[in-house]
Amino acid sequence: MTSDGGRRVATQGGALLMAQVEARSLPVPPESLFDPEFWRRTGTLIRAERGRGSAWFVARGGEEWALRHYRRGGWIASRFSFDRYLWLGEARVRSFVEWRLLEGLAAQGLPVPQAVGAAYGRGWFTYRCDLLTRRIRGAAPLSDALGAGPLAPACWHAVGALVARFHRAGVDHADLNAHNILMAADGSLHLIDFDRCRLRTGAARAWRRRNLARLRRSFAKVTLGLPPARFGAAEWAEVMRGYDG
Repeated sequence: MTSDGGRRVATQGGALLMAQVEARSLPVPPESLFDPEFWRRTGTLIRAERGRGSAWFVARGGEEWALRHYRRGGWIASRFSFDRYLWLGEARVRSFVEWRLLEGLAAQGLPVPQAVGAAYGRGWFTYRCDLLTRRIRGAAPLSDALGAGPLAPACWHAVGALVARFHRAGVDHADLNAHNILMAADGSLHLIDFDRCRLRTGAARAWRRRNLARLRRSFAKVTLGLPPARFGAAEWAEVMRGYDG
């Protein structure tokens, strides 16, 4: 048992955390849940997504899970390793840290993916890690919606309100962008990808401004070359009205 609502299971060379309901029916070996080839062999690997973090969707018991393998970017990836991290103890394992953060945010009623499992495997001085979350049904990145057509002012307002909720909870999102805000089929918005995110306390506001500036740059980037009505000063003003509201 763990203090974050999951069950810790020792594996060969590492460990994993699983939500209690999922831990009742773990396969043997349990770490196979974090292996895309396991899902491919069972015919339930749905599709792979490209990007710095390797991600797949898998079918499990009438629902879908998102499986993400943590990967590096930049100089370290090209010179050292694309998916190995320095071992600093289990408490610092990135997938375990994100698991705990998701559990805490969900307990506050914030719209985040539900954590299913987290795992790591050790080498001598390094480790690799993975995370399983429940896929938000019918959800797609806001960047996709922007590519399809302009968003209503109410949607931009909701984006600002969403960010404000997380900021009030002290969440400093390391990669707040148009790809990590999902819109579900019912129009509700959700925030994903909390790797390297931090919980802040105190009255300092600089980190909030950095988050918002990053988000604005992302909207400008994903709409570059699209009709001007997709994103501009008016749309951002609506985001800020929602944020300040």
